[in-house]
Amino acid sequence: MNIKPKPCKAINKAKGFESCGKETLKRVYGLCSSCYAKWLYTTDEGKAKIEKLTLKITKPKRELEQAIKENKKNKSLSWLLINIKNTCHEYIRLRDKGKPCISCNKPWHSDFQAGHFYKAELFSSIKFNELNIHGQCQGCNIYKDGNESPYRVNLPNRIGVDKFREINYLASIDKQLNFKWDRLKLNDIREYYKQKIKDL
Repeated sequence: MNIKPKPCKAINKAKGFESCGKETLKRVYGLCSSCYAKWLYTTDEGKAKIEKLTLKITKPKRELEQAIKENKKNKSLSWLLINIKNTCHEYIRLRDKGKPCISCNKPWHSDFQAGHFYKAELFSSIKFNELNIHGQCQGCNIYKDGNESPYRVNLPNRIGVDKFREINYLASIDKQLNFKWDRLKLNDIREYYKQKIKDL
Protein backbone atom coordinates (compact mmCIF):
# COMPACT_ATOMS: atom_id res chain seq x y z
CA MET A 1 0.00 0.00 0.00
CA ASN A 2 1.46 3.34 -1.10
CA ILE A 3 1.21 6.21 1.33
CA LYS A 4 0.71 9.49 -0.44
CA PRO A 5 2.23 12.67 0.92
CA LYS A 6 -0.19 15.19 2.38
CA PRO A 7 0.21 18.87 3.07
CA CYS A 8 1.43 19.96 6.50
CA LYS A 9 -1.72 21.19 8.23
CA ALA A 10 -2.27 21.33 11.98
CA ILE A 11 -5.02 19.10 13.42
CA ASN A 12 -6.12 17.73 16.81
CA LYS A 13 -4.07 19.22 19.69
CA ALA A 14 -2.09 21.40 17.26
CA LYS A 15 -5.18 22.78 15.54
CA GLY A 16 -4.80 26.47 14.82
CA PHE A 17 -1.00 26.35 14.72
CA GLU A 18 0.44 28.04 11.62
CA SER A 19 1.99 25.31 9.47
CA CYS A 20 4.12 25.40 6.33
CA GLY A 21 1.71 23.53 4.03
CA LYS A 22 4.50 21.49 2.40
CA GLU A 23 3.64 17.96 1.42
CA THR A 24 5.17 15.28 3.62
CA LEU A 25 4.76 11.58 4.29
CA LYS A 26 5.30 11.66 8.07
CA ARG A 27 3.12 13.91 10.16
CA VAL A 28 2.24 14.34 13.83
CA TYR A 29 -0.98 16.21 14.53
CA GLY A 30 -0.92 16.88 10.79
CA LEU A 31 2.45 18.66 11.04
CA CYS A 32 5.69 17.89 9.26
CA SER A 33 8.75 17.23 11.43
CA SER A 34 9.95 20.85 11.30
CA CYS A 35 6.57 22.35 12.15
CA TYR A 36 5.95 19.73 14.85
CA ALA A 37 9.27 20.58 16.52
CA LYS A 38 8.36 24.28 16.34
CA TRP A 39 4.93 23.53 17.84
CA LEU A 40 6.52 21.55 20.69
CA TYR A 41 8.91 24.33 21.72
CA THR A 42 6.77 27.41 21.11
CA THR A 43 3.28 26.56 22.36
CA ASP A 44 1.96 25.86 25.84
CA GLU A 45 0.41 22.61 24.60
CA GLY A 46 3.70 21.51 23.07
CA LYS A 47 5.71 22.37 26.19
CA ALA A 48 3.21 20.44 28.31
CA LYS A 49 3.67 17.42 26.01
CA ILE A 50 7.47 17.66 26.34
CA GLU A 51 7.17 17.82 30.14
CA LYS A 52 4.83 14.84 30.20
CA LEU A 53 7.15 12.79 27.96
CA THR A 54 10.19 13.79 30.02
CA LEU A 55 8.50 12.68 33.24
CA LYS A 56 7.48 9.40 31.65
CA ILE A 57 10.97 8.69 30.35
CA THR A 58 12.75 9.65 33.56
CA LYS A 59 10.27 8.01 35.96
CA PRO A 60 12.20 4.73 36.36
CA LYS A 61 15.43 6.64 36.98
CA ARG A 62 13.76 8.93 39.52
CA GLU A 63 12.16 5.97 41.30
CA LEU A 64 15.54 4.22 41.45
CA GLU A 65 17.26 7.34 42.77
CA GLN A 66 14.57 7.75 45.43
CA ALA A 67 14.88 4.09 46.45
CA ILE A 68 18.67 4.44 46.73
CA LYS A 69 18.24 7.62 48.77
CA GLU A 70 15.77 5.94 51.14
CA ASN A 71 18.03 2.92 51.47
CA LYS A 72 21.01 5.11 52.37
CA LYS A 73 18.86 7.01 54.85
CA ASN A 74 17.68 3.81 56.55
CA LYS A 75 21.18 2.36 56.58
CA SER A 76 22.67 5.49 58.10
CA LEU A 77 19.93 5.63 60.76
CA SER A 78 20.51 1.96 61.60
CA TRP A 79 24.24 2.59 61.83
CA LEU A 80 23.63 5.54 64.14
CA LEU A 81 21.40 3.45 66.43
CA ILE A 82 24.07 0.74 66.68
CA ASN A 83 26.77 3.33 67.32
CA ILE A 84 24.76 4.96 70.11
CA LYS A 85 23.89 1.61 71.65
CA ASN A 86 27.59 0.78 71.85
CA THR A 87 28.46 4.16 73.38
CA CYS A 88 25.55 4.05 75.84
CA HIS A 89 26.33 0.47 76.94
CA GLU A 90 30.00 1.30 77.31
CA TYR A 91 29.04 4.09 79.72
CA ILE A 92 26.73 1.78 81.71
CA ARG A 93 29.45 -0.86 82.09
CA LEU A 94 31.97 1.78 83.21
CA ARG A 95 29.48 3.49 85.53
CA ASP A 96 28.51 0.22 87.23
CA LYS A 97 32.02 -1.23 87.40
CA GLY A 98 32.45 -2.85 90.81
CA LYS A 99 28.71 -3.04 91.50
CA PRO A 100 26.97 -6.42 91.76
CA CYS A 101 24.51 -7.69 89.16
CA ILE A 102 21.33 -5.63 89.40
CA SER A 103 19.24 -8.81 89.46
CA CYS A 104 21.03 -11.61 91.31
CA ASN A 105 23.68 -9.58 93.21
CA LYS A 106 26.49 -11.68 91.75
CA PRO A 107 29.82 -9.85 92.37
CA TRP A 108 30.99 -7.65 89.51
CA HIS A 109 32.89 -9.28 86.67
CA SER A 110 34.52 -7.76 83.58
CA ASP A 111 32.04 -9.56 81.29
CA PHE A 112 28.99 -7.86 82.86
CA GLN A 113 26.57 -6.45 80.30
CA ALA A 114 24.22 -3.47 80.08
CA GLY A 115 20.85 -5.00 80.97
CA HIS A 116 17.53 -3.21 80.41
CA PHE A 117 14.77 -3.18 83.02
CA TYR A 118 12.18 -2.32 80.36
CA LYS A 119 13.16 -4.21 77.22
CA ALA A 120 14.86 -2.06 74.56
CA GLU A 121 12.95 -3.68 71.70
CA LEU A 122 9.57 -2.97 73.33
CA PHE A 123 10.10 0.49 74.87
CA SER A 124 11.76 2.60 72.18
CA SER A 125 11.60 5.96 73.95
CA ILE A 126 13.60 4.73 76.97
CA LYS A 127 15.97 2.26 75.31
CA PHE A 128 18.86 4.69 75.91
CA ASN A 129 17.64 6.05 79.26
CA GLU A 130 20.37 5.41 81.84
CA LEU A 131 17.78 4.86 84.60
CA ASN A 132 16.56 1.86 82.62
CA ILE A 133 19.97 0.22 82.02
CA HIS A 134 22.25 -1.33 84.62
CA GLY A 135 25.18 -3.68 84.97
CA GLN A 136 23.95 -7.26 84.77
CA CYS A 137 25.64 -10.64 84.60
CA GLN A 138 25.34 -12.66 81.42
CA GLY A 139 23.35 -15.35 83.22
CA CYS A 140 20.56 -12.92 84.11
CA ASN A 141 20.69 -10.80 80.95
CA ILE A 142 20.91 -13.60 78.39
CA TYR A 143 19.86 -16.90 79.93
CA LYS A 144 17.13 -15.55 82.23
CA ASP A 145 15.89 -12.94 79.73
CA GLY A 146 16.73 -10.05 82.04
CA ASN A 147 15.65 -11.77 85.27
CA GLU A 148 12.99 -9.09 85.73
CA SER A 149 11.51 -9.93 89.16
CA PRO A 150 14.64 -9.40 91.30
CA TYR A 151 15.63 -6.51 88.97
CA ARG A 152 12.36 -4.80 89.97
CA VAL A 153 13.09 -5.36 93.67
CA ASN A 154 16.69 -4.10 93.51
CA LEU A 155 16.28 -1.16 91.14
CA PRO A 156 14.69 1.33 93.64
CA ASN A 157 17.63 0.71 95.98
CA ARG A 158 20.08 1.37 93.14
CA ILE A 159 18.57 4.59 91.74
CA GLY A 160 16.21 5.78 94.47
CA VAL A 161 12.43 5.60 94.75
CA ASP A 162 11.78 8.89 92.89
CA LYS A 163 13.82 7.86 89.85
CA PHE A 164 12.26 4.40 89.96
CA ARG A 165 8.84 6.05 89.73
CA GLU A 166 10.12 8.25 86.91
CA ILE A 167 11.26 5.33 84.75
CA ASN A 168 8.00 3.48 85.45
CA TYR A 169 6.04 6.55 84.34
CA LEU A 170 8.10 6.96 81.18
CA ALA A 171 7.50 3.31 80.35
CA SER A 172 3.75 3.69 80.94
CA ILE A 173 3.45 6.46 78.33
CA ASP A 174 5.87 4.93 75.81
CA LYS A 175 3.18 3.38 73.62
CA GLN A 176 1.15 6.60 73.55
CA LEU A 177 4.03 8.61 72.12
CA ASN A 178 4.17 6.98 68.67
CA PHE A 179 7.89 7.48 69.14
CA LYS A 180 10.33 7.59 66.23
CA TRP A 181 14.04 8.27 66.26
CA ASP A 182 15.56 11.03 64.17
CA ARG A 183 19.19 11.98 63.64
CA LEU A 184 19.00 15.09 65.81
CA LYS A 185 17.81 13.15 68.87
CA LEU A 186 20.28 10.35 68.25
CA ASN A 187 23.24 12.68 67.80
CA ASP A 188 22.31 14.47 71.04
CA ILE A 189 22.22 11.13 72.90
CA ARG A 190 25.55 10.05 71.43
CA GLU A 191 27.22 13.30 72.49
CA TYR A 192 25.61 13.00 75.93
CA TYR A 193 27.08 9.55 76.57
CA LYS A 194 30.46 10.47 75.09
CA GLN A 195 30.65 13.29 77.61
CA LYS A 196 29.46 11.06 80.45
CA ILE A 197 32.27 8.60 79.66
CA LYS A 198 34.82 11.45 79.72
CA ASP A 199 33.45 12.65 83.07
CA LEU A 200 33.85 9.28 84.80
